[in-house]
Amino acid sequence: MKKAPGRKLSLAMTLGLSFTLLLSACGGNGNGNNNAAPTDPPAATNTQNSGNNAEPTNNGGTETADSPLAAAMNGDYKGTKVSMFGPFVDADQVKFESSIKEFEEKTGIDIQYEGSKEFEATINVRVDGGNAPDIADFPQPGLLASIAKTGKVIDLTGVLDQEKLKANYNQSWLDMSMMDGKDGKIMAGIWNRSNVKSLVWYPKKQFEEAGYTVPQTWDELMALTEQIAKDGDPAWTIGIESGAATGWPATDWVENIMLRTTTPENYDKWVSGELPFTSPEVKNAVEIMSKIWLNEDYVYGGTKSIVTTAFGDAPKPMFDNPPKAWFNMLGNFITSFFPETAKVDEDYDWFYLPPIDEQYGKPVLVAGDIYAMFNDRPEVRAVMEFFTTGESIKNWVQSGGVIAPMNDASLDWYTSESDKRMAQLVQDASTLRFDGSDLMPGSVGAGTFWRGMTDYISGTATLDDALKQIQEGWNN
Repeated sequence: MKKAPGRKLSLAMTLGLSFTLLLSACGGNGNGNNNAAPTDPPAATNTQNSGNNAEPTNNGGTETADSPLAAAMNGDYKGTKVSMFGPFVDADQVKFESSIKEFEEKTGIDIQYEGSKEFEATINVRVDGGNAPDIADFPQPGLLASIAKTGKVIDLTGVLDQEKLKANYNQSWLDMSMMDGKDGKIMAGIWNRSNVKSLVWYPKKQFEEAGYTVPQTWDELMALTEQIAKDGDPAWTIGIESGAATGWPATDWVENIMLRTTTPENYDKWVSGELPFTSPEVKNAVEIMSKIWLNEDYVYGGTKSIVTTAFGDAPKPMFDNPPKAWFNMLGNFITSFFPETAKVDEDYDWFYLPPIDEQYGKPVLVAGDIYAMFNDRPEVRAVMEFFTTGESIKNWVQSGGVIAPMNDASLDWYTSESDKRMAQLVQDASTLRFDGSDLMPGSVGAGTFWRGMTDYISGTATLDDALKQIQEGWNN
């Protein structure tokens, strides 16, 4: 519920080079009432009537006089409003709104963003009810893919300048934006934010003072986990509560372990539904995870706390003095939930989640946010074009926690060695794969996968029953 920028050999390019491996093989949260003031009636509300038949326009940059973005910068759409619905809340919403503030001031376009933790549960209702926002941010491409099939997502192929997109994104990102529409393939969205999901966060200063050493193998990780327990602390702090999206952090663990215990081809088959959740490969991954999650000595608050602890609150015990827990495994976006006084590279750092079976090398899991367009008006096109530029995420990159997928994002924007190391990690990955649950159909990736893992961890379902329950999602 989602990046390398493109500096001279920008992060995005580093990311992009590696992403080619992934995406060629494969193919990364809100509710609430929309209080945005109504805008002018949309010119069209479905692909057939708008995006599919739209004449191509030059939307790659402000230098093209007839592009919507250039017109917006010229003040042509001053006073208009564009509604946007997505998963960014709390600190993430502040960072997002900060990243669009300058654009709003320059163009006079009011991007009325509504963030909600119930996004996944609400967006289908809004679209089906004819109340879709102008733009929606999907952290799960699989959820967008299911909506794209209805014909209600505008095809961006004729809306955004494709040549400029190719110049500003690695082709893998563009390939991933192509989805089945009602009458064939469409460009269902554009990528604006990405994160790396194979990271274990820890309190750097206290970790070093305690004499602990960053593990390089899974055996070393488990040995350190046991050592920390013997020293009197649970090593891990884990939380999967996230409103209607409760359970999603567990999917990151399963995906990371799958990449470390079976072939990339099997991972791809699993994501596509060819390898069922009831297979030995998937069960083995969950069992390995369980050796940590179901061990009361290893988890802060014990196993039962996992389901009731909000994922954003989970890292907090690491920042107590002394720490009450030492490790939290989540994507780089989680730093938005760290204490404001905590300094990256000093108070906290990350290490790569180690390999399990050396024959599968050092795989890396990534994710991202894809923005889809539901109403076609000139000002909406201008905003979508803006979101294809690195400038649209510059402030967020500078504040930390995200990697931009655009090639025009400068490496100089990254203010920490931590973020630069992430780009290097992705570049050096032996295997790179997109978040599996984000690619699965919404009924699975944002449905039974979340619920099944929650039921298993809470103890209301056995592992076998949970895996069968998850697999049922493919029947829907």
